[in-house]
Amino acid sequence: MGLPHAGIAHFAVVYCAFRHWYSKGTRMGDTHILVMAGSSRQGALSHKLAAFAARRHRDAGGAATLLDLRALALPLYDGDLESTQGVPAGAFALQKAIVQCDALLIATPEYNGFPTPLVINAFDWLSRIAAGADHPAGLASTANKPAALLSSSPGAAGGLRAMNYLRQYLQMAFAMIVVPQQFALGRAHEAFDEAGALKDAGAGKAVDAVLQSVSRLARAVKSGA
Repeated sequence: MGLPHAGIAHFAVVYCAFRHWYSKGTRMGDTHILVMAGSSRQGALSHKLAAFAARRHRDAGGAATLLDLRALALPLYDGDLESTQGVPAGAFALQKAIVQCDALLIATPEYNGFPTPLVINAFDWLSRIAAGADHPAGLASTANKPAALLSSSPGAAGGLRAMNYLRQYLQMAFAMIVVPQQFALGRAHEAFDEAGALKDAGAGKAVDAVLQSVSRLARAVKSGA
């Protein structure tokens, strides 16, 4: 069975972007990355990792916006709630942030092997936005948008299972272009110093590699590659 027309178009964009992506340099200074963490609790390791990545991108000359998903105040998705009250304002705020950035970076913890409800619920609401006079449909906002993933966990695997499920979710449900480069931070509860920086230089370089990768892809997509 062949791909639907939309699927073919998405595949073509992905193929062309990745072809040019490998030939680009490593500069990050001309990209705006929207960074979000899968947990907003006080002291969340994923939030520390997200904040560290945002600082690294800014230090390299790029722009980074750190978005607090909890501040969007999104209720648990409920079809009855949607039919009576509509899509909440927080979903439109998320959409606006995505439209305004060149790429997304999500740092996810692992809840029983899966991404957190905070992330999934936010994107579920985003998907319910219909196109309007002043905004595109929610799914149109994410289609062919470059994205990258980090994960963190006190365990040795660093939340790798959750990160891989999140990759599939973003690619298959939202047609995002998620770069292959990723980083799972194991023993994350011991990984940060008092200033919020990663103690291990190798871990910092791994985060930089993810940022460089998604920045290259974002430039390729922006250039119409």
